[in-house]
Amino acid sequence: MFRRAFWFTAGAAAGAWATNKVHRKIRSLTPESLAARAADRAVETGHRLREFALDVRAGMVQREEELNDALGIGADPDEATARPLP
Repeated sequence: MFRRAFWFTAGAAAGAWATNKVHRKIRSLTPESLAARAADRAVETGHRLREFALDVRAGMVQREEELNDALGIGADPDEATARPLP
């Protein structure tokens, strides 16, 4: 008798767990849920693109400074006119 009660309880728990899992999956596939997920991913992608653009811009500025230093070009126009050309 005890064994039957155990298996009955185990089966009921497994059935409740499976039902809950299926209902969660169905709710995640509704049009509203899919639209919200797509909007969140679009916003996340926009943030990543913005960070990438800022990194590229910082790299461009850094490389431009390196090239200016290598060529001896100053950022200050008064300094550039005061310095004789080689």
